Amino acid sequence: MNHSLFGQDLTSMQDLSLNKIEKILYVAEQLKQNQKQCSLQDKIIAHCFFEPSTRTRLSFESATLRLGGRVIGFSSDEALSIQKGESLHDTIRVISAYADLIVLRHPKEGAARLAADIASIPVINAGDGANQHPTQALVDLFTIKESQQRLEGLSIALVGDLKFGRTIHSFVQAFQHYNVRLFLVGPEILTLPEDLCDQLKKCGIRFSFHQSLSEVIPKVDILYMTRVQQERFANTEYSFARKQYILTTEMLADAKPNLKILHPLPRVNEIDIAIDQTDYARYFEQAANGVYIRQALLSLILNEELS
Repeated sequence: MNHSLFGQDLTSMQDLSLNKIEKILYVAEQLKQNQKQCSLQDKIIAHCFFEPSTRTRLSFESATLRLGGRVIGFSSDEALSIQKGESLHDTIRVISAYADLIVLRHPKEGAARLAADIASIPVINAGDGANQHPTQALVDLFTIKESQQRLEGLSIALVGDLKFGRTIHSFVQAFQHYNVRLFLVGPEILTLPEDLCDQLKKCGIRFSFHQSLSEVIPKVDILYMTRVQQERFANTEYSFARKQYILTTEMLADAKPNLKILHPLPRVNEIDIAIDQTDYARYFEQAANGVYIRQALLSLILNEELS
């Protein structure tokens, strides 16, 4: 069966139509249920991580290896010629000759789009600064659909760092395709960027701003927690902001029975570890689902037809 993702880049959720999103979720579900066989035999994937990563890098490696592909790359820029002054442009041009696809994480916003414009092979954005993290948004969609049996008609709270959180930015763009109600919870200094608010309005997505976590918990089906990212903050702002939104078991007393809590991880102290033992917690399953989504993406981009 031919599909429309073959040979394409994924640098932003805006690269994906609803049909493409649904295709990725379907293939991931089939892979998780062992109902589909995909292969990356004879494919070499370059994992180029200019910024630290645990879950994203290892889940991409696991996805590649489980499908029979091979991995080259690096997990920091310390040993690269970029330390000698080589440009990202030249680095990507060279790597394009060594692999069939590039998975790129970079600290600068827009680096993935630039790499995609330069590369002669497909590029997948594994996070570019505070801009986008589209594969995480697909993992989030998959986990929510799995836990709620639907993506339509949900009430979702996004909590914490809405300004710099690239997972939040991609999440918001992903849900522009669905009929949902968003509660945006965070301090004013971390509010959702204006351009994303404008996109939500244009798509007719209802949303509201809140500074109290307890206020929204009884209203939502999904509670999406994020850490306040110290690496993107001045110390004084960070110390203030991170204390505002810590989820405890007591705060879940009035939660809906179907509430599920997600977090892209790593967490610091924003979710009490006692919550891990409740039926509300889904963040570790969410992390595990990263392998299936990334298997699906790699398979769809690198194979013109799937069996």
